[in-house]
Amino acid sequence: MTSLGALPVATSADVCCPGADCDLLPVQEASDLADVFRALGDPNRVRLLRYLAQSDGGTACACHLPEALGITQPTLSFHLRKLHDAGLVSREQRGRWVHWTVRPEALAGVKAFLDLPEPGSAGCC
Repeated sequence: MTSLGALPVATSADVCCPGADCDLLPVQEASDLADVFRALGDPNRVRLLRYLAQSDGGTACACHLPEALGITQPTLSFHLRKLHDAGLVSREQRGRWVHWTVRPEALAGVKAFLDLPEPGSAGCC
């Protein structure tokens, strides 16, 4: 019978799986990336970002987007606001319509993060 209060103490010889030799991602950088991933956590927003990125100059007028995506104007506004709040798109008022543009610099950090080293490779962050 073992005592519930006595747990074995791990020694360096007992380490089953050592971690990386680099620092963890800074909290603010992790928070910013999480905001972007949350914004991209909806298929409509992923489709919107792709549509904008593939439009001439990475810009499209909001008047074309509901029909192209099969969503209503209020739904479009909701999703574009989420992308805007995450810093992925910018908006410009042109007359009565808003033109939305992808911010490629906002995706640079995401691309760098997703280019993770292969497990067990020598390099560190």
